[in-house]
Amino acid sequence: MDGERIMKYDKLLTAAEKIHVAFLRILTVLLTLTMWLMAAEGIFTGYRWIRYGASLFGIVLLVVFSLLYAGFQCLLVWLSILCRRLRIAKRVVVWTFMWIPVVNFGLALYVRGLARQEIDHTLYKINLDNVRAEAGICGTAYPLLMVHGVGFRDFRYFNYWGRIPRELARNGAKVYYGHQEAWGTVESNAQVLKEKIWEIQRETGCGKVNIIAHSKGGLDSRYLISALDMAEAVASLTTINTPHQGSMLVDLLKGLPDGFYRMVCRWIDQYFGRLGDQCPDAYRASYQLSAAYAREFNQNFPDVAGVYYQSYGSIMKSGFGSKLLCVPYWVLKLVDGPNDGLVTDRSAVWTNFKGVLTSSGLRGISHGDMIDLTREDYQGFDVLEFYVKLVEELKQMGF
Repeated sequence: MDGERIMKYDKLLTAAEKIHVAFLRILTVLLTLTMWLMAAEGIFTGYRWIRYGASLFGIVLLVVFSLLYAGFQCLLVWLSILCRRLRIAKRVVVWTFMWIPVVNFGLALYVRGLARQEIDHTLYKINLDNVRAEAGICGTAYPLLMVHGVGFRDFRYFNYWGRIPRELARNGAKVYYGHQEAWGTVESNAQVLKEKIWEIQRETGCGKVNIIAHSKGGLDSRYLISALDMAEAVASLTTINTPHQGSMLVDLLKGLPDGFYRMVCRWIDQYFGRLGDQCPDAYRASYQLSAAYAREFNQNFPDVAGVYYQSYGSIMKSGFGSKLLCVPYWVLKLVDGPNDGLVTDRSAVWTNFKGVLTSSGLRGISHGDMIDLTREDYQGFDVLEFYVKLVEELKQMGF
């Protein structure tokens, strides 16, 4: 289905490119003809038929130019609608200024560039998927358990992990979700994960799972392994952007008047209670992301032998890398250091740290980008391929 869509999209883009070229050529001829007529006014005084013929030719060109201009504008609108790399704010800018001559052509070139990047990337992915469809490169020995972070739930129609689970399943992985609570404490969420693993064991017959955890989900999973005696049921734990050393943002929030902070947390509990949380506790759950709690947690719940641990982090290059996390990014950058908008690169470090991820573009990779929050592809970083390679490596290691 995506292949059919992209082929139609490619034909539309090709038509747009041809119209843009024709538009420029006729515009060049019109300008040249106008300048020639102005210069020839005195020279061809006795040859009115030459000037009349040139004028008639110019009128014909002007009509063709007008038709091309109308088609040019229509194609620009359609491309701006179809281009998934053109986010809502940018679409508003395009639709606002596309009626201004000269400016609209620059906008068209910009949209065309994004559309061409999207088409080329999608065609590459389709060809890549066809090549490795039978290989099952993500077919690990043990199922994957995807564990989300704080403030989200595993909803049926809104996946915390975006396009990632579908891509992993397409390449042979068996994917399950943690279904822990959005604002549950580490202890209560770990209990939910324990019961989920038992359920997976009964369904698949596999004695273990590979856990891939994002943000606070990494702490939930570490507690599960170390405190609930589930090491024998976990083959590996991969933490991504997990605040193993805590987040200074939480320490700053804890500096607010306690009564006000508790009031906000009660509002959060009520809201997420309506969304499905059985025992939300935003006050304690948020404290468990602080640096003070992290020091105590790391001392009491060290790694367990027999489980393979690895970790990843990411950083934004500027606050403009994420509209959602721009403010916390600047605050955390000021009080602590490079970060993904919520967690510093140092805090994400745990056993077998694989490095800090970023992109070749100007935005970097935010906390949300690592779970495909915006369902968007970025210059120099393919989040889907990151997870495919991650799981492929787990398979190669025998997990």
